[in-house]
Amino acid sequence: MFVENSNDLAQNKLILIYIFNTVDYPMTNSEVTQFVLENNHMNYFLVQQYLSELVDSEFLKIVTKDGNEYYMLTEKGKEILNYFSERIPTEIKKIIENKSLAKKEEKIKETQILGNYYQKNQSEFIVTLKVIENEVTLFNLSLNVVSKKQAKMICNNWKENSEFIYKEFINLITNDKQL
Repeated sequence: MFVENSNDLAQNKLILIYIFNTVDYPMTNSEVTQFVLENNHMNYFLVQQYLSELVDSEFLKIVTKDGNEYYMLTEKGKEILNYFSERIPTEIKKIIENKSLAKKEEKIKETQILGNYYQKNQSEFIVTLKVIENEVTLFNLSLNVVSKKQAKMICNNWKENSEFIYKEFINLITNDKQL
């Protein structure tokens, strides 16, 4: 449809499979697309076409978690990559590996600051704010709020300003303005 020859088609699909293998965690459509477009590996329409074809061929599968759809590499996808990975230029592999490492570090940072909420009953929401470092919980605060809007606002503020909020909280409860 968009590809001029079968070699480009095969290489581009292998690049996508290689990305999933290297990243080694499920990715949303937008994460995959952003990853590919940032490195000019192919255009948006090709990414969408190939993702669909890779799912149809069972090299990738779609899983749903927390209401979001994620693409994951299947065993069949890993096998095909083992057979044909030499068709991906070394330079492209290195770019993908470097980008993957940066994305993993980003993901780790994201998981260290957590802000979630759930509905306790019709008029109550429980908001949980956490700071986790090296799998150790440094800070854990649960709040009871009256609306979903308020719960979302608290979680968003926490994610955007957690360092400041955490520092101020510690200052207030220790009464130490020197921290």
